[in-house]
Amino acid sequence: MDAPEDRIALFLDFENLAIGAREDLRGHTFDFKPIADALAERGRVVVRRAYADWTMFDSARRMLTEQHVELIEIPQRMGASRKNAADIKMAVDALELSFERDYVTTFVICTGDSDFTPLVHKLRELNKRVIGIGLRASTSALLPPACDEFLFYETLDGVDITEKRGSASVSPPSEEAEPPEEEGLERLITRTLSGLQRSTDGVVLASTLKRALLRKDPTFTETDYGFRGFGELLRSLADRGVLELTEGPARGDPEVNFVRRGGQEAKAFDLLRRVVGDAGKGSPVPLSGLKDRMRKEESGFSEKDYGYRGFLQFARAGAARGLLSMVWDDDAEDYLVGVM
Repeated sequence: MDAPEDRIALFLDFENLAIGAREDLRGHTFDFKPIADALAERGRVVVRRAYADWTMFDSARRMLTEQHVELIEIPQRMGASRKNAADIKMAVDALELSFERDYVTTFVICTGDSDFTPLVHKLRELNKRVIGIGLRASTSALLPPACDEFLFYETLDGVDITEKRGSASVSPPSEEAEPPEEEGLERLITRTLSGLQRSTDGVVLASTLKRALLRKDPTFTETDYGFRGFGELLRSLADRGVLELTEGPARGDPEVNFVRRGGQEAKAFDLLRRVVGDAGKGSPVPLSGLKDRMRKEESGFSEKDYGYRGFLQFARAGAARGLLSMVWDDDAEDYLVGVM
């Protein structure tokens, strides 16, 4: 029997995204289709509403109507802020829907405005999953961490950003916009997997791992690292010997584990004891530098191969097994490690 699909309600702060796309993406015209496609992969969209003073966005009406989006008119009023009126109406409608339509499981808030952060918090208190969508350059730093998942519009499939003719030269992208290092990705995944294994019975599915990654960083997406899907990312790590994938209870959702190396972990601890003994000649030695010494003995050594998120954790595991002693030394500002 198929698993029940998420029912999604979408609320679009159109002015925020349309103006943001034009200003942040070199005159790009906002297109709703990539958002619709991204949500179709996540569930069934049962509510689509966009809020704006539509007299200012007449050309967008047809595009949104063709995508079956309900246009909520927020007219300009004397002595009132049109933008604030749209924000208030959108927040009230979202909360009202969360009470009246309990079958709606996921709310998508399309905006980069931090004013919607309290709304996100309240929806999550009501046991609703919240996905945010905004422009990278104009999204408040407060909003993405509040969501269960946050998608940057310019990274969605189907968003074609081309420079307009005659436009001013574009400054190089900031460091924040550069793709993350793959080494950091490997560390993030192995650390998350290790934590899940400690807090569960040890069986971790790919879907569980992806949800945990999104809880840590709602902006996480494997496409930033050049992968088309999370499964492709996991297979790449498996090919490099970082992870091991085995068939799970459901097709396409494998179990993820660290590579099983039989007695190799015990050999790694033996190597650590030998290195500590040789370096100290019977006396404790500083922890820093031990990993480099181990790699001189065994060039391919990495504590990550055994599920440890760092060398300190690996050394502590050796101490917990009674193989080593570890004492903090204030003068050395480091742990002193000795052989038991």
